[in-house]
Amino acid sequence: MHNDASSTRLAQDQTQHLQKSLGRMDLLLLVVAAVVSIEILGQVSGFGAETFTWTLILAVTFMIPYGLIFAETGGAFTEEGGVYVWTRMAFGRVVAAIASLLTWVTQPVWVGGAMSFVAVETWSEYVAPIESGSMGDYLFKLAFIWITVTSAIISLKHGKWLPSLGAILKVGFLVFFLAVTLIYGFINGFNGLSVKDFSPSVGGFLGLTPLLLFSFLGFESGNSAAGEMKNPAKDVPISIARTSLLAAGSYLLPVLAILLVVPMDQITGIGGLFGAVEEVFTIFGAGAPAMLAIAAMVFCFVLVSQGGAWMIISDRMQAMAAADGSFFGGYFGRFNPKLGTPMRVNTLSGIVATIFMLMAMQLNGSSAAIFGIVLTISISTFLLSYLIAIPAAVRLRSKFPAVDRPFRVPVSDGVFKILGGICFAWILLGSWVAVFPGTLEAVLGADYDFEEIWGVSQMEFELFAVGTLVAILVLGVVGYIRGAKVRRVEADPAEAGGSGRSKLEEPSQP
Repeated sequence: MHNDASSTRLAQDQTQHLQKSLGRMDLLLLVVAAVVSIEILGQVSGFGAETFTWTLILAVTFMIPYGLIFAETGGAFTEEGGVYVWTRMAFGRVVAAIASLLTWVTQPVWVGGAMSFVAVETWSEYVAPIESGSMGDYLFKLAFIWITVTSAIISLKHGKWLPSLGAILKVGFLVFFLAVTLIYGFINGFNGLSVKDFSPSVGGFLGLTPLLLFSFLGFESGNSAAGEMKNPAKDVPISIARTSLLAAGSYLLPVLAILLVVPMDQITGIGGLFGAVEEVFTIFGAGAPAMLAIAAMVFCFVLVSQGGAWMIISDRMQAMAAADGSFFGGYFGRFNPKLGTPMRVNTLSGIVATIFMLMAMQLNGSSAAIFGIVLTISISTFLLSYLIAIPAAVRLRSKFPAVDRPFRVPVSDGVFKILGGICFAWILLGSWVAVFPGTLEAVLGADYDFEEIWGVSQMEFELFAVGTLVAILVLGVVGYIRGAKVRRVEADPAEAGGSGRSKLEEPSQP
């Protein structure tokens, strides 16, 4: 474990409130609950059989090098805060503050502006009708948001059971769906798919890249709570290896199942998965409606647990950034002494999620269109954070060669940089496509009807997307400026575990 002696006194003080309650299985379930995003299966399946092809390509050319890089980094640098701490050590506080903010804000935006929409749509369709835009619609989404926040506020010892149960139910849901799909196929037959249907295209390449990258990222996110793990140096690399394999299967097999039973023109981002579920559940005859209602309730619980897992993970990162003087003067950098959780950031996440939910409700277009737009906003912020995180992880290998690495990728530093370069190139492409969809298609001569695809005009989309990014940038600049006072007081070197500056000495990093 590397001892970081350059953190602030406030950050050092907050680590005293952390409660070591995450074992290897807890970490595995927490990451599975957060990262395996079954709610976007319908969105990616809308590209047809080539979805399977591109998922397989990305799994090999991106997930493997990405997993190797962060398995090594996560096992070697095990301070609470994860990517924020790694980026600060590699590039300084300013860059780390940006990376942390982009990672953190993705989660309340995603929970409030997309996941709550999927949940209410599913509930309304299969459990009890809820009119879009009604008071019930608003109340359902508010309840969804604040349940996820509450699960992050309570102590991790107790709060971890929500994502743990959600992860188990998520895997169980997918396994049951696949089993029923096989039975359905043997009884009724499958959609006819030829080898030609799986052929990759430019449109599929550009459309699927950001979606699949979003699905494959986040396996190192558990390191945000590394200070609460019992043995992070050994557990993190194993967790990343297992969850990445599980995630690959959790996307490849259900996508294939959806393609086999749902007609292409009926697949939508918000209802594609349950369109397939509804079709295959016809094998239950008169019991199908009851089975669908149960599946919908399980699905909604899975979404709540996924939101809760991300709140647990990302809020800790942002709280440590605040405690380190990178986000609003330390107010948000305090962990509750009794619960060991960053209640102030948790509450802020709930407020941001609520605001974004209200904003998304004002967009013109169908639920599917709104879901697609907010999904893309979330993808853009998340991918942009990895344009910083990946170079940071690569640089840590050469900058701190003496740090013990329980798992070390058996390649030279040069090859390690090449692996990082491959991942960076994928992320750069995905980021551009997410923020400026349709631009590369125009360059490459591919057909792209913006309004037909997105359900809104390109101007409305870009105002929402770029406006969100500008607002985040302003928030980050103001937050960093307000943290100057905290940055002036660094931790006592003896307490930080190594040599360092005196408590009142101005840090050399910005």
